[in-house]
Amino acid sequence: MENARVSDHYPVQPEPAGKKDPKKFLKLVTIVSTFGGLLFGYDTGVINGALPFMARPDQLNLNPFTEGLVASSLVLGAAFGSIFGGRLSDSQGRRKVILYLAILFFFSAAGCVIAPNMTVMVMFRFLLGLAVGGSSVVVPSYLAEISPADRRGVLVTQNELMIVTGQFLAYVCNAVLGNVFGEAGHVWRYMLVIATLPAVALWIGVLILPESPRWLASKGKMAEALKILQKIRSESIAEQELKEIKEHISNDQNVEKISFKDLGTPWIRRIVVLGIMIGSISQLVGINSIMYYGTQILENSGFGTKTALIANVANGLIAVVAVIVGMSLLHKMNRRPMLLTGLTGVTVALITIGISASVLEGSPMLPYVVLSMTVIYLAFFQGAIGPMVWLILAEIFPVRLRGIGMGMAVLFLWLCNFLVGLFFPVLLDGIGLSATFFLFAMFGIAGIIYVAKALPETRGLSLEQIEDNFRS
Repeated sequence: MENARVSDHYPVQPEPAGKKDPKKFLKLVTIVSTFGGLLFGYDTGVINGALPFMARPDQLNLNPFTEGLVASSLVLGAAFGSIFGGRLSDSQGRRKVILYLAILFFFSAAGCVIAPNMTVMVMFRFLLGLAVGGSSVVVPSYLAEISPADRRGVLVTQNELMIVTGQFLAYVCNAVLGNVFGEAGHVWRYMLVIATLPAVALWIGVLILPESPRWLASKGKMAEALKILQKIRSESIAEQELKEIKEHISNDQNVEKISFKDLGTPWIRRIVVLGIMIGSISQLVGINSIMYYGTQILENSGFGTKTALIANVANGLIAVVAVIVGMSLLHKMNRRPMLLTGLTGVTVALITIGISASVLEGSPMLPYVVLSMTVIYLAFFQGAIGPMVWLILAEIFPVRLRGIGMGMAVLFLWLCNFLVGLFFPVLLDGIGLSATFFLFAMFGIAGIIYVAKALPETRGLSLEQIEDNFRS
């Protein structure tokens, strides 16, 4: 009954003045909704250049452990945001939760800007993480549910493109502000305040977003679901798709909503474990050691701070280019071989960095070798692993399982991200660059073995067909 009341009071989207082109409207919806991904990217990437300035004695006076705490507090918040965001979007709707996230993005980003000490900074970074984690679950789920099956791969990975674009913009802003205002210790506040701008844009943009038609149908709002499908599909396709959704809901009407106790069911457990493993592996190969600490890695290998800030822009640029290339390959390559290719590439790059840091220690060549290998690493990760992980997670969970399943998978993803973010400065200070990257390479090898054995192919299948395959 409670769900019915939520559904009954759900705001009906205003009818557009004249029939919109479904493809253009779907494109607009995709751009607006992925502003959450842009914020995700900027807020995770900006710390890369801000940390060296925050750490100064006249600013937040950070040591290796508190640097890790500042960077990883966002990730810890994201772990909680992912699980609560998924459950909240199941009850309140995808669109409404995206609106809540936009507000949280703005106020928590503003709190980071004015933070007077490390404790306040960690608190607001944690709140910011709640928004980042929530968006990492809700936005891909929303995109998967509004996308037609033949375009789902491209539309869902638009979010990954916006994430790396946000990180690239953060690196560019860091490089410009760090070199122009580097003598002013509080320059890191200028870097952080920029994140409030896309938060405002997302909040305004939510006004045009329709609700997920699959979520509306799951609440019994078939008329509204059809109205929205007609905005983003042709008339005949909209009616046929709603018919398929109805049939699937009808098959499940006598089945209770999936909860934690249902994890004992083999096909449900298989999907959840698969999601958890894929999410965890994507972080344990060390991607966010580069995204959060790229400047420190380049400093550690021999570059100065200002030079490292500029060089780090290359990492951001290659990430954007790699995602664009990866998106172009989605129609040509299956999910599984593409993910395996990415894992193989990053593992080779990690091993090369480990060997180079050991053999070329103290050599003027080392910083350039490390920079070139991080660029290659990012090309494979952002071109294959990044888009594939979020796309696969958005595809494998059926509607009834999506909130809890996607939430659990992304929870573990963020917890592994948190461990990497917290302990990377400590590992770098304790065992050095070489041993740290060898450790990441070991997880890469484990990931290759697991994906080769456990991941089924999902390309070209509807969400309902994917569920049926897992059941059988």
